[in-house]
Amino acid sequence: MKKIYYLSTCSTCTRIIAALNLGNDFEYQDIKSTKITEVQLEEMAKMSGSFESLFSRKAIKYKTLNLKEKLLTENDYKKLILEEYTFLKRPVIIVGKNIFVGNAKNTIEDAAKLLIS
Repeated sequence: MKKIYYLSTCSTCTRIIAALNLGNDFEYQDIKSTKITEVQLEEMAKMSGSFESLFSRKAIKYKTLNLKEKLLTENDYKKLILEEYTFLKRPVIIVGKNIFVGNAKNTIEDAAKLLIS
């Protein structure tokens, strides 16, 4: 399976998709127009190791809801991501049994290496 969860209005996601030259063999899911299902999120968490690893602390709502002051559990991370798409660290790229979460330079470089091989 080749899939990317992204936000079409995010310039970083758009730049990464173009840089990786993701083709038509990828399934694209714009998380704003097609919400992430609980099954999809659980699959991502299983691959990445936790719901927390999929959670974005850069989301504006993280600050406005004052979540930094709270001790969040795995269930909290899961619930928040399912309720609000901006809490998903993006993009999430799945290639077979490999998952790449977020836009950190080394994460994108690792995805590119796998896609080239």
